[in-house]
Amino acid sequence: MRSATHAARSNGTGQAVPPPASPSRPTLRDLAVQGSEALSRLDFVRLEELLQSCAARSRELDLLDGATRKQVQLEAREAVAAMTIFARILEATRANLNVMQRLRDLRLGQLEYGSTPARQFTLQESRHGDH
Repeated sequence: MRSATHAARSNGTGQAVPPPASPSRPTLRDLAVQGSEALSRLDFVRLEELLQSCAARSRELDLLDGATRKQVQLEAREAVAAMTIFARILEATRANLNVMQRLRDLRLGQLEYGSTPARQFTLQESRHGDH
């Protein structure tokens, strides 16, 4: 027997119909904006929630009929600018993380420049007391 949730999400032909955008089901553009905001605040709990929402939407795509699929494609086109901004923030965050990791490794003496490991580097004084 079909559940009430499944029946509400079907168009009668067995094809799933995504519910319209609402506070509980934001548009793709809204998801990208919320993702940008959460990433800029390093709100990993919210990012995980958004990830789950996007994964659920991806699973629904295979079940959509032609008209609904076109509607989703239109929504995706409208979200391109917000998704581009989110991608840039994600790229900057990744770059910052790489810099922080390199600094951490350098501090711990795990990075080597040239043939001299950082942990073996010692500052030598000249004969004149200069560093």
